[in-house]
Amino acid sequence: MDRELHGRLDELQRNPYPHYERARRAKGLTFIPELDAWLAARDEDVREILRRPDDFSSANALRPDVMPAPAALAVLGGGFGGRPVVVTADGSHHQRLRAPIVRGLSPAKVAAVLPYAAERASALIDAFAEKGHADLMAAYAQRLPGEVIGRIVGLDPKDVPQAVHGGYRAEELLFRPMSEAEQVEAAQDVVAMQQALDAFARVRSKNPQNDLCTELITSLTPQPPPATDLTLDQRHELVAHLQNFLLAGHLTTTALIGTTVLHLLRHPPQWNLLCAEPNRIPAAIEEAARYDTALQGFRRTTTRAITLAGTELPTGSTVFVAFGAANRDGSRHPRPDEFDITRTPGRHVAFGLGVHTCPGSQLAREQLRLTLEQLTTRFPTLRLADDHPVTMRPTLIHRSPQTLHVTW
Repeated sequence: MDRELHGRLDELQRNPYPHYERARRAKGLTFIPELDAWLAARDEDVREILRRPDDFSSANALRPDVMPAPAALAVLGGGFGGRPVVVTADGSHHQRLRAPIVRGLSPAKVAAVLPYAAERASALIDAFAEKGHADLMAAYAQRLPGEVIGRIVGLDPKDVPQAVHGGYRAEELLFRPMSEAEQVEAAQDVVAMQQALDAFARVRSKNPQNDLCTELITSLTPQPPPATDLTLDQRHELVAHLQNFLLAGHLTTTALIGTTVLHLLRHPPQWNLLCAEPNRIPAAIEEAARYDTALQGFRRTTTRAITLAGTELPTGSTVFVAFGAANRDGSRHPRPDEFDITRTPGRHVAFGLGVHTCPGSQLAREQLRLTLEQLTTRFPTLRLADDHPVTMRPTLIHRSPQTLHVTW
C-alpha cells in the first residue's frame, strides 16, 4: 500500500463515522479504496450478510492491511500458527473450532473467573489511586483483560505480559506501516510469544488442567492427552487458536473499556448520573458498545455471484461488514449519533450476529461492569486531563484511545 493511500486509511480508521454516514445514504453499496472492499454500512445489509455465512465466507476476515517484508516473513516462518482459526473458518470447520471456546466461556466458567477479575481490577486501581492521575489505558485497560483471559486459558500470571505484548505486536505487524527493521523486531516478538504458547500447550498435553488450553487440546487432537505426543501440525493448530483467543480476549475488551470511559467522561452529566445511579451500568455498557463499537467490522468474501442492496457482487468480492456503522443507523437506533446511557438498549451488533457471534461477549461485559463499579465508587470526580488530548488508535479491529489520561 503506497504512503498516500495508507495516510487516507489512517484518517478513515481514526474516524470512520463520516464514511459510514455517506455509505448509508448512498444507493447500493459503496466501494472504499482504502479498505479495498465494498462497505456494508446499513443495519439491514450488515444483518443480512451475517445471517448468510454460506454466501459470505469468513476466510479472509483478518486479511492484513500491510504485507510484511520478506525479512519479517522469514522470521515468522520460524514460529508457530498460520492455521485457520475460529474467526476465519466456515461451516463444519468453524463449528469444530468454536465448540471448545464456547465451552471454555460458558456462563459457569465466566462466573468462576469473576472473583479473580474483581480482585485484579481492585489491585490495579489501588496501584494508582493515591496519585490523583493516571493513563487509564496503560495502568488498567491494557492489563486487566489480559490477566483475566490468561487465567481462563491457564497461563501462569508471569507469562501473561509476554502474551499481551506479542498480541499487540502481531496487530502492528499486519495493520501498521513500519520500516523493515521495525517489522523484523515485531516478528521476533510474535515468534517469541508463539514459542512460549507452544511450550505451554505441550506441557498441558501431558498435564491436563481445568482450563481452556486443556479444552482445546482435548477437542482438537484425535486422542486425549497424555496418550500421545502432539504432532507438529497439532502444535501449529493449537498455537494459532491460543494466539487468536488471547488477542480476541484482551484487545477487544481493552478497547471496550477505553472507549466506554472516554465517552462517559466526554459527557460529564452522564458520568455524574452513573455515579449517582449505578443500576444504570448495564444500560451504559450497551450504549457504549453501540455508540463506538470496539470491533468496527470484519471482511467477508462472496462465495457466488450475489446482489446485495442493489449492488451486483461477483464471486470473490470483498465486503467490509461494518458493525460500527450498523450501530449508528437511525432506522434502528433513534438519535444514533448521540451518546445517551438513559436510552432503552436496542439490539445492536457490537458483538456480531449469527454463527460468528462473539463467544466472549458476556466476559467482556462483566469486566466492563466491574470497571465501572470500581471507578464510579472510588473516583466520582473523575475527568479527562486537559493537557492530554485523546487520539484514537488507527485501527478498525480494536478501536480505542491510544492513551486515556484522567485526573480526580
